[in-house]
Parts: sequence; structure tokens; C-alpha cells
Amino acid sequence: MMRLKLPNGVTTSEQTRFLASVIRKYGKDGCADVTTRQNWQIRGVVLPDVPEILRGLAEVGLTSLQSGMDNVRNPVGNPLAGIDPDEIVDTRPYTNLLSQFITANSRGNPAFTNLPRKWNVCVVGSHDLYEHPHINDLAYMPAMKDGRFGFNLLVGGFFSPKRCAEAVPLDAWVSADGVLPACKAILEAYRDLGTRGNRQKTRMMWLIDELGIEGFRSEVVKRMPDQELERESSEDLIQKRWERRDCFGVHPQKQQGLSYVGLHIPVGRVRADDMDELARLADTYGSGELRLTVEQNVIIPNIEDSKIEAFLGERLLKDRFSPEPPLLMKGLVACTGNEFCGQAIIETKARAMKVTEEVQRLVSVSKPVRMHWTGCPNTCGQVQVADVGFMGCMARDENGKVCEGADVYVGGRVGSTSHLGELYRKSVPCKDLVPLVVDILVKQFGAVPREREEVEED
Repeated sequence: MMRLKLPNGVTTSEQTRFLASVIRKYGKDGCADVTTRQNWQIRGVVLPDVPEILRGLAEVGLTSLQSGMDNVRNPVGNPLAGIDPDEIVDTRPYTNLLSQFITANSRGNPAFTNLPRKWNVCVVGSHDLYEHPHINDLAYMPAMKDGRFGFNLLVGGFFSPKRCAEAVPLDAWVSADGVLPACKAILEAYRDLGTRGNRQKTRMMWLIDELGIEGFRSEVVKRMPDQELERESSEDLIQKRWERRDCFGVHPQKQQGLSYVGLHIPVGRVRADDMDELARLADTYGSGELRLTVEQNVIIPNIEDSKIEAFLGERLLKDRFSPEPPLLMKGLVACTGNEFCGQAIIETKARAMKVTEEVQRLVSVSKPVRMHWTGCPNTCGQVQVADVGFMGCMARDENGKVCEGADVYVGGRVGSTSHLGELYRKSVPCKDLVPLVVDILVKQFGAVPREREEVEED
């Protein structure tokens, strides 16, 4: 697997076609996944091909540098940055700056290549909080202070097998010019002081717990220019009662006469032909730009309104990537699973689709229910932020035989009222998940059994 740096999830048709050309040669193993960090992972790559692939990435303006291990992962931003009429701030300049700083303009930055553990950062630009700030190690939250635009800082959000924690306020505000200095100071404090022993206790929140939030803040201040860091602003720009929008379908941009269209990519998995077709659609109807979301979907922006009808008539949208997926499919997310990941305990992507298809045949819902699948306790599928989450484990069936199963989580929320879900049922055999999910949806999410729905219609 090769992971990229794709700040803000913004990519081009040229880049997409190149990635398609890479995975095409690897047969059934050659595929690409949209990840929960607005990124591409390409699969099937064999080691002898890597130097040529790296050269090709550079030619189209991409890099895989510092994208894995104990590094800063892909900087996440608003997928509608610069085009959403309701955005607070265009996050692209900030996520690009962060990525350039962290990788030293794709040359490599040894100062931050050996952190105690991986580290996630996002810049929030929407009231919708598409960026999931509460599960990032550092989140920039837009806020005014004395007539100046800037960001309040949240720190410490993370998932791990031992513990999951939401980010907490650092009681700090930085101006737009202070975004990089703050990132640098926080990374240096974590790099210099973070625990490097038990890898289950090396994420940044463990250091914050050890020092206390004020103690951690004081270490950050020591590493800031002039050793100064302003206190948090009370002028938060995020509307707390905002109803979160999904990105599917056709939506007008702030640019008059243009629209963006959100496409559902089932569990984020694409093949080479899919990528070529997406690139063609971006060129034919838009500006050659594509955007990835943390929900593993794709947005094509900058489509002239006069071309929308023809765009929606394209076969790819009818056969594969619908702009209006079924309600239970809209929020379906799945990690790689044991098809490709050595740490995954169960297969996730195909199973997520199969279970969801069976469930939606049995019940009807009136609004989307976000269901996330992850193959192991590392929770790359972020099950704790889902309405219903499935974490792979081994279970025992009714005969006591060992089989693939899942721990089921319920009650996760995203947005301004974010909340981590809680364990609902442990070690459920995968073959028994459909009736359990149906029961959860009926009891907790207002789902109606199809049989009853048909009777009521008659």
C-alpha cells in the first residue's frame, strides 16, 4: 500500500489518471481507497516499482513522503473549501501550508519524522464540522478576537485500542499568521516530551494528561516565537445549532452559474477504470478538479449549471457512483479490512455493503444513519463517531465455534454536539449482525419494518 499527501482532499484529473495507471497493472490487487483523512491509498504496489512510481508522483505534483508511521498524517480541511456559500473560511491555504511545512515542500523534514506516534491535524472551515475536529491531535477552530480573524485550538483527540478521547481546548487563540508557529510549537513539545515506551500510551493526549492542560500549554508557549500565546477567544464563529448537511447530489456554489456534485463511492473502493472515468467527468464537466471527503466519497466541483443534466445522465453515476444513494448507504464507512491489512481481524468492505443491503431490505429509515466498520481496535474506520459502529473481533457462534464477529457501538455523534459512541453488544458473530442492526434501527433510530410499512400503505 502507498499512502499520499493530499491536503484538504483536493486532487486533479491528471493525478487521478496517473494513480489509475499505477494500480491497473496489479490485477485484482490493484485498487485505490478513499480514506477517512481525505486521502488516497493505492494498493497492489510491488517494491521494485516504487522508484518509478515516486518519480511519477512528483511529475504530477504528488508525494507519499511522511504519510505513514510516526508522522503527521494528511491535513484535513473543509471538502467544500472556496465553493460553499456558507463557509466560514477557505481552509485550502492553511492545509497546504501545513503540508508544505511538515514535509519541507516535499523534500522531507527530519524535525518531524520521528514523533512518539502518529499525529493528526485539521483546519475547520464549515459550520458542519466536516473535518471532525474532536478526533484530531490539533484542530484549528475559526474565531474572531478584537476584530482579528484566527483560530481557537483544540488538542489531543485520538483513537487507539486502549483508549479513545475527544480533543480538549488548549485555551489558546492564534491569528491566521500564527497557524504554522502554533503547529510547530505543539509538535516540538510532543516530540521532545512525549512518552516513547508502550505504544498504546504514546499519543499526544497521554502527554497532556501527564502534564495537565496548563502544563502542556506552558511547554507550547516556551516553543512559540517570543514565548507568547494568546488565550482562547470567546468569539467562536461556528454556529452550534447548525444542521449538518450531506454533500451528495447537486448544490449551487458561491460562484454564480456553477455547482458541485457529491458522488457516493461505496465504502471508498475504486478500480483503475473508475478513476479514469472520474477524471474524465471532472475534465468534461468541471475544471479538472476532484475532492475527497472523510466519509470516503468524491465531490466534483465547478460544473456549469447548463451541463448538470448531461452530467447526471452519465453511466458511471447510474451504475456505480450515485449522487443520491439510499439513506443507509449515505453514511457507510469501512476501513480496508483483512483483505489487505495485516492488523484487521475481519473483512470489512464487502461485509459492510452486504449487511447494509440486507438491512435496508428489511427496514425503512426516514433519515441517514451513519454506520462505520473497522477491522480491528485501531479503529481506522472511526466506529466511535458513528451512529452504529462495528469493530472486528473473533466471536463464537451458537455451537461454540470460533468465527468472525464484531463489537457493536451505538450513539456516536459528529458536529458541535460530538460524542463518542459506547459499546452496545460485545462479540456478535457477523452472521447475526443483520437482525441486531434491524433491532437497533427500529428501537433507537425510528426505522419501520418494511412489512409494517407496506401494511400501513395498503
